[in-house]
Amino acid sequence: MNITVQFHPDAEAEINEAVAFLDLESPGLGHSFLNDLEKAFTGILTYPQSAPVVRGRIRRKTLRKFPYSIMYSLGGSVIRILAICHQKRRPFYWRDRR
Repeated sequence: MNITVQFHPDAEAEINEAVAFLDLESPGLGHSFLNDLEKAFTGILTYPQSAPVVRGRIRRKTLRKFPYSIMYSLGGSVIRILAICHQKRRPFYWRDRR
């Protein structure tokens, strides 16, 4: 089965914002974040139903090295990335995204 991954436009912006912020904190930290994010995406693609459900069809995959989570939903063969959110800031701000 072919799986399609779609990103909410705000999720893409959140990745860019996190990388920029982390690189300001320490040069190269943004690159480490992207590596951690890529490993999490690989896990989602390999085992899309392994992350816990947090609301309806929305699941949360936490990153290993950074305090961020990937919020995503499953619908048939489509994985929709809804948010890349910091675990300590504004909980559930993404809940109205589809």
